[in-house]
Amino acid sequence: MAADEQKRPPSDERERHPDDDGGGAPSTAHGGPEPRPARDGRPRGEDPPRGDEPPPLPDAPPAVPAAAPAATENAAPAPGARTPDDLVPGDRLPGDRLPDDEIPDDEIPDDERSRRGPRWLRWTAVGAAVLVLGASGAGYLTFRTLDGNITSDANTAEELQRYDADRPARGPGAARTVLIIGSDDPSSLPGAVGGIGARSDTVILLHLSGDRDRATALSIPRDLMVDVPACTGEDGETTPARRAQFNWAYSFGGASCTIRTVEQLTGIRLDHHLDIDFAGFKELVDAVGGIEVDLPEAVRDHHTELDLEAGRQMLHGDDALAYVRARKGIGDGSDTARIARQQQFLGLLAAKLRSSEVLMNPGRLYPVLTTATSAITVDPGLSSLPRLYELVSEVRDVPDDALRFLTVPRVNDPDDPDRDVLVQPDADELFKQLRWDQPVTLESSGAAAPGGVLAPEGAENRPPAGQGTP
Repeated sequence: MAADEQKRPPSDERERHPDDDGGGAPSTAHGGPEPRPARDGRPRGEDPPRGDEPPPLPDAPPAVPAAAPAATENAAPAPGARTPDDLVPGDRLPGDRLPDDEIPDDEIPDDERSRRGPRWLRWTAVGAAVLVLGASGAGYLTFRTLDGNITSDANTAEELQRYDADRPARGPGAARTVLIIGSDDPSSLPGAVGGIGARSDTVILLHLSGDRDRATALSIPRDLMVDVPACTGEDGETTPARRAQFNWAYSFGGASCTIRTVEQLTGIRLDHHLDIDFAGFKELVDAVGGIEVDLPEAVRDHHTELDLEAGRQMLHGDDALAYVRARKGIGDGSDTARIARQQQFLGLLAAKLRSSEVLMNPGRLYPVLTTATSAITVDPGLSSLPRLYELVSEVRDVPDDALRFLTVPRVNDPDDPDRDVLVQPDADELFKQLRWDQPVTLESSGAAAPGGVLAPEGAENRPPAGQGTP
């Protein structure tokens, strides 16, 4: 049903009373109002006078029925009869007419009963219609609200169009590749130094095979040294092409520069992108009720202001964000460990979003949908609720054992141990398999994420299938 048809009230249809006989006239059964006379003085429904029969004289007085004998004040009531003095609230005298909806079904004539139908069925139908219309209206308004929350990144689409001739060719068949960007403005985060602009703290390349039988979520480390192309920022200034740390691309030119950097690095054409900021991530974790972790030891990280005791606990909001951002104060302090922890945390968040605790709880589901749609910025190809739902459904339908979490093969940069470089030819082989929609053969370490993230309830404490770094 089109949206304008769904919200149009049925004002062009005449509302009928439940006792309406289908022609619009009110029922006259059981003492109802007499038919209104026609304009020529005939009762409605009476045949007009024939041509050989004179019409009644207009001045002929109507027949007056014989008056009933007047009752005398002193007349004794019939034996057993009740008088007005005997009535209590709710009682009626013998001659009083019952309302139509109080007449017992066994007292309704057969022809009238067949025309009206069972009373309970009529009122049930009316009630159901009201509920359906109400639910449809609420559902439509909810849809419009959620759909309107989504931000479309038209500027990125325009910028990518300018460089379309330099971008890789599209992959084969129905395969889809989506770049998921977790962005932040460091100046707004605890312990951060201002003045360096927003950066992509987390970037995941999500590849869905054409048959949707497998999916690969490939993390690209923020510290990986890459070739960043010339990019234009929001201020209109163009930065020259340079070799730089990967997450700087977002600072140079936002999502479009990050997309072009990834495409240049991998040779994979990206079909869509989805950008979620850290404020949205915090709100989403709160909306699902938090994510549980079990820390083997206390964590103190001054950079993210993370301060957690050892043991099992539920993380919400700021603590959840600090937990996935922390690096120096948790685990072995490496970016490798942090990426593994982020992957597992996101996997648990996705599992909770799909759980009955959220999906079957309207009080929690609507805030989750509101938060999720408000927190994301997407390309125009995903900027509607049905298109986002289609993408989520495709990811959801991938078998659990066919969803792999990987990180690009890399090692510490010989020139700077705080930076990473690709491991070749492993990286190029991985990119080629994804580019041509082939099964990924790269082996993963399968190492669990340090820091104590819990597996979903009922499962062993291990990372999602295929998770790890080579």
